[in-house]
Amino acid sequence: MWKKWLIILVSVFGVWLTGPTISSSLQKYYPSWVQPIPLGLDLKGGAQLLLEVDTDVMFKDKAVLLYDETRSALIDRNKGVIRFAGLHNADGIVSFNVRDEDDVSVAKGRLRNVLGAGVDITSSGKTISLEYSEKQKQEMINDALARSIEIVRRRIDALGTKEPSIQSQGGKYILIQLPGVDNPEHIKDLIGQTAKMTFHLVNESVTQEQLASGHAPNGTEFLPYMESENSKVPVYTRVEVSGENLKDSQADFDQNNMPVVTTVFDSTGARKFARLTTEHVNERFAIVLDGKVLSAPTIREPIPGGRGQISGGFTLQGAKDLAVLLRSGALPAPLQVIEEKTVGAGLGADTIEAGKFGSIVGLLFIIIFMALVYGNFGIVADIVLMVNLAMIVGVSALFGATLTLPGIAGIVLTLGMAVDANILPFERVRDEVRAGVPTLRAVDEGFRRSAKTVLDSELTNLICSLVLFQFGAGPIRGFAVTLSIGVLTTLFTCLCLSRVIIDAYMDGKNKPINFVKNRKGE
Repeated sequence: MWKKWLIILVSVFGVWLTGPTISSSLQKYYPSWVQPIPLGLDLKGGAQLLLEVDTDVMFKDKAVLLYDETRSALIDRNKGVIRFAGLHNADGIVSFNVRDEDDVSVAKGRLRNVLGAGVDITSSGKTISLEYSEKQKQEMINDALARSIEIVRRRIDALGTKEPSIQSQGGKYILIQLPGVDNPEHIKDLIGQTAKMTFHLVNESVTQEQLASGHAPNGTEFLPYMESENSKVPVYTRVEVSGENLKDSQADFDQNNMPVVTTVFDSTGARKFARLTTEHVNERFAIVLDGKVLSAPTIREPIPGGRGQISGGFTLQGAKDLAVLLRSGALPAPLQVIEEKTVGAGLGADTIEAGKFGSIVGLLFIIIFMALVYGNFGIVADIVLMVNLAMIVGVSALFGATLTLPGIAGIVLTLGMAVDANILPFERVRDEVRAGVPTLRAVDEGFRRSAKTVLDSELTNLICSLVLFQFGAGPIRGFAVTLSIGVLTTLFTCLCLSRVIIDAYMDGKNKPINFVKNRKGE
């Protein structure tokens, strides 16, 4: 009995969730976490942003990486140190002078092996120059564009339910369409931050006079504090731990109940962070985000385990935003908003009303057909079908899914499969009744024998929808979300709720079942 009541309560809860969607006037009677299902860009309109990938900054960062890799290759003690001088990076070209002319070919060979074919290496006397090839630069741009699109998608739509339209345009541009967003300022702030977090040691040997003059020693740069542009911190350019090794980040509160961001590194990052805090006790290290210092604490003791905490006078919303940025990953290059506008609905109110009318007519035909063919059992199927539809909408709204045309297609497909899932046990019951089995036992046998077939069919659809969700994007993911929810609600309503209603109707007695007669009069 408790199972039956649980099934009824879950069904009532699913229908209850649709209240704000059915009528906005009901919203005041619901808690804040129950919201109406929002309409997508094609149904409601929204905001449109055109972003440009800043490749100049990206190439500058890549040149710094090339500088570090070149230096590491030349001083590799396992292969032998190559004596050099004047290593510097200018306009994306890394160059240095080899002290011994006999080492020029050795240096070029080693660098070619370490850096690969994507770097052009030339020499003039004892001077060796390195820069990325044009082919490699184009591959970097393509990779940055693809990664930026995916990271922007994760920042805007962490659950994959809001269905923003994000696509590349013209080589290094990204077009974003956001459904139902009238003021995209918050979205622009999330997108605009590169969220590149790095950990550097602080150069304590720098004097106040050097800081005031702005001339940083070689291998050091002066970075401003996040809260104060006028206050500079001398940090070594060498990255001790990169944000790429960050596995998770969450907003939290410290012992003083102030908002902070907790970080968890992967195994590589944890090892580097532990080594950094072990070898440099009582020294300062800087936590740098997008070229600005969040904080520069002193290392009091080694920090093993790969867990850290970032504090910086955050508000709770600021801590949440930073956690989202770090969790979604750093952009490979900054994104600049070069165009912003509001777009109207692609379908319009008239088309939406026509769609509603068509859906209602289709449902009426299904209801009448099921009632005529399967009699009182058909009426049960109609009730279950309406509950199923309500649960799909309610659960979708609960997860924040946006209703678009592909989502509507997923709902319609689900309802079609739900009718089929109801017909299978009914046909089994009819076969048992024809064989002379008492109706009470016929119902039990019909549902038992058809359950495996219904389960196999729906699980196959669920697997397909999960694959679409994993590898699809935009409208495809929206279709997959509603289809996945629909498969689960169909299994619940057709195998559980339908049986509960029929058992209540039968009331433990062999009541007649008025199925429609076939051509033979059976």
